[in-house]
Amino acid sequence: MTIDAPIRSRSGGRAARRALRSAPNFEMLPGLARNLPTTEILTGNQVERIDAASMDILENVGVIFRDDIALADWARAGAKVVGDRVYLDRGLVRDLISTIPAHFTYHARDPNKNVALGGRDSIFVPMTGAPYLRDLDDVRRNPMMDDLAMFHKLAHMSPALHSSAHHIVEPYDHPISQRHLRITYSSMKHSDKTFMGMTTSPKNAEDVIEMSQILFGKEFCETHPVVTGNCNGNSPLVWDETMLGAMRAFCRANQPVLCSPFVLGGANTPASVAASVAQLNAEALSALAYTQVVRRGCPAIYGHYLSTVSMKSGAPMAGTPEISLMNFMIGQMARFYDVPWRTSNTLGGAKTFDAQAGYESATTLSAVLHSGANYIWHSAGWNEAGMHCSVAKFIVDAEQCAMGYRMAEGVNFGDFDEALSAIPDIGPGGHYLGHPHTQENFQTAFFMPELLDNNSIEQWQAEGGIEITERALNHARKLLSEYQEPTLDQAVNEELLAYIARREREIPVADELNQSY
Repeated sequence: MTIDAPIRSRSGGRAARRALRSAPNFEMLPGLARNLPTTEILTGNQVERIDAASMDILENVGVIFRDDIALADWARAGAKVVGDRVYLDRGLVRDLISTIPAHFTYHARDPNKNVALGGRDSIFVPMTGAPYLRDLDDVRRNPMMDDLAMFHKLAHMSPALHSSAHHIVEPYDHPISQRHLRITYSSMKHSDKTFMGMTTSPKNAEDVIEMSQILFGKEFCETHPVVTGNCNGNSPLVWDETMLGAMRAFCRANQPVLCSPFVLGGANTPASVAASVAQLNAEALSALAYTQVVRRGCPAIYGHYLSTVSMKSGAPMAGTPEISLMNFMIGQMARFYDVPWRTSNTLGGAKTFDAQAGYESATTLSAVLHSGANYIWHSAGWNEAGMHCSVAKFIVDAEQCAMGYRMAEGVNFGDFDEALSAIPDIGPGGHYLGHPHTQENFQTAFFMPELLDNNSIEQWQAEGGIEITERALNHARKLLSEYQEPTLDQAVNEELLAYIARREREIPVADELNQSY
């Protein structure tokens, strides 16, 4: 829903502005063009040291590719292949990654929601992969397809989220072997933003590509990025058959894929920030290079998942200083190679939406914005180390992204002279609340969060003393009551459903509905 331009007439203006404030606005913010300077904690010499260390790992330690097709591809490309281990010459790696586009545009079902990625251009993407949710009653339980649809609707209505993602939560009421079809359809149907595609097997990835080609047209997809895949590496230094097959499906179709080592600092990397980044960098480069072996010039994104491990329990941690430092460092390395990069946002290990969840998420969000990340994944809902997606946290995280968006845009000097002219009008000892400039700009001058309560304690108590979780859940219910499904072309919808029906007939179903992860 689009809000009309602000009414500038003084007569009746206050009532009009009050009505304007109360009107819902679900219009997506454009992709974020960051104007904050990036945090560069490495010197030029240190960047070169990490690069040299990573290249040494690739040349002398090697990377395991557990996939016969990939091994044959590497041999043809000129790499040294011994068994399932590939030794990559730094010259070959540099040549391959030089063909990755530094910048591209995602095309959405609604062209007004196309977003650029790379350089200064960034997008916020919700979390994915939660086997549980905390629902509208804040109850932790297994998700169903309707719960996934709910999150896709909330993502669609959240202005600062630029994607509907894919399996934000796992729908347990559909067989695992067929689940990717309904997940992809939900992403497409309930939002007209860009989306992600399942890479849980090579064939699943191919299904996603074919469904995307139905939605946008095969020729269009050949030259336009429309969907994102994610392929996780097995640190240290292993890429498996499932991920490599899915990676090939996306690359052959010229669709972007995140090349994401899965780092548990101190467990599957050295217990050292700098050495962990050197290993992660080698892993990411090996996958990025392979995308260009599959198809030169296809879009690819330097990815990772970052966590440090508690040496007390072995549990992954979020929001630690070392994770922030690694984000800063990885940002510098990605810029050194001139490739877009992905990071994870608003992560937390808290079991409920409590102060721990807020601190962990805020620490990560700040570091991510200052690191210059492009594809900012897991930006809403993540809690309990990714084991559940919280509706309440999803809503507040999305607003926090909007606040971060405002900060990262930088300072607006557009009305500087006009605002300065108000100072002599008011003079010493006055106030600006009634000044025309304030009346014209009060909605946009300073961010006004809907979910954070800044009223006096007396007013808060008079309004029921409602805390943040309940406020967020009430807001989610309100949003869902106002949701309007973006119209999907009837012929396209019928073709998608026919494709799903055919594939569901073809894919065998095991007794798996009651399995848990």
